[in-house]
Formats: sequence, structure tokens, C-alpha cells
Amino acid sequence: MPDAMTTLTFTTDLSAVRAMVASHARQAGLSAARVIDLVLAVSEVAANTFRHARSAGTLDIWHDADEIVCQITDDGFISDPLVGTRRPAVDAMGGHGLWLVNQVCDRVDLRSDQTGTTIRLHMFLRTS
Repeated sequence: MPDAMTTLTFTTDLSAVRAMVASHARQAGLSAARVIDLVLAVSEVAANTFRHARSAGTLDIWHDADEIVCQITDDGFISDPLVGTRRPAVDAMGGHGLWLVNQVCDRVDLRSDQTGTTIRLHMFLRTS
């Protein structure tokens, strides 16, 4: 992790989360469309924190010359390690958000155990 990391603890107000992600993503050099995608993805994961984990969450953001990374950590537990990697059925009551996150981000890493969940969203700064 680079030295220049920004951290925000959040509960139910996602406006500060969205603003921080948008600002950091623009500073990192993401295109306007990719900034929107990243804000959408982080907002979805952060919303899941208080919807499912029912705990405060922590957002860490950093970037280097190649990518920007947003890491969301909370006290929740996700039992399905492949959640979000399979397209949910059209009539499914849930599961669409993390699937969308996996569609707009270049890489999504999920780690979850009884001590909590960490989800890292990666977006490459330069696309080939």
C-alpha cells in the first residue's frame, strides 16, 4: 500500500463516501465515466455494510501509477466466496449489486471470515 492512503469511517450516510471516492478518482486520473463506475461500485459495497453487516465500515483509498484501489472493511460475514461472480437470476431478490460491482471494476478481491469482511475494488488507470 502506498503511503498516501485516505481513510473514512462511515455508518449510514453514503454522501461522504461518494464524494471522497469521486475526488480521489479524479485526482488519480480516471476518466469521467470510470469515476462514475467506481463511485457506483464503492457505494454499493458500502450500502451492503449497513444493510447486511449492520456495523460501521471503513473505506481506504490509495493509488499508484497503475491503479486506484478502494477497500471497504466491516464486521460482517459473507459465506459465499463467489458472491458477485455469477450473474443472478432475473427474478432473484438479491445479489445484483455485487455482480454489478464485478462488472464495472477491473478486479474485485473479497475476503471474509468470522472476524469481518474486506472487499478491494481495483480500477486500472491506463487501459490498453
